[in-house]
Amino acid sequence: MSVLVPGQREGRDATPYVLAVVGTDVHRFDRLVDWLERWHAGRPTVRVVLQYGHSRTPRLPEARPFLGHEELQRAMAEATLVVSHGGPATITEARRTSHLPIVVPRDPAHDEHVDNHQQLFSRRLGAAGMVRLCESEAELVAALDEGLADPYRFTLAADRDRPDPRAEAVARVGRVIDDLVARRVRQRAGGRRR
Repeated sequence: MSVLVPGQREGRDATPYVLAVVGTDVHRFDRLVDWLERWHAGRPTVRVVLQYGHSRTPRLPEARPFLGHEELQRAMAEATLVVSHGGPATITEARRTSHLPIVVPRDPAHDEHVDNHQQLFSRRLGAAGMVRLCESEAELVAALDEGLADPYRFTLAADRDRPDPRAEAVARVGRVIDDLVARRVRQRAGGRRR
């Protein structure tokens, strides 16, 4: 088994690259935007791409309100580290691209969401070691600095030789269809009179 390291694939620029995603919820997530701006101010050589949604426009050169799905997938695959809100879909996508996501859940006490489901979900995943949970600016700074110092700590091992799960599923469906067609042909052949 060989380990894939996000953001360090052959031919890629060696500049550390942090992708931060706040999602598409209509609530602002200015708290995370502020934390990332302050962190980046002390590390100007790190490339930060921030998808900020409905939050205030960040003072970061590569800030974008939204990313299309394919663009988001590409950005995740190329990033050294992924910072995410506590949404299940974004966390799953980050893990699918071999990242242990750094997760900052939205907090309804700051009007960042309607309830605390992101906090509950993220805490459960954090306790299981499936995300790096950060509920304070200090925790986020520590996680980002640790991740840049040792990206392997935030990388999920992937087997290059293992087939793509979608390809495996398509192949299984194909075998089922082939079996059904073959069974139907045998039934017809067995039912014919000679």
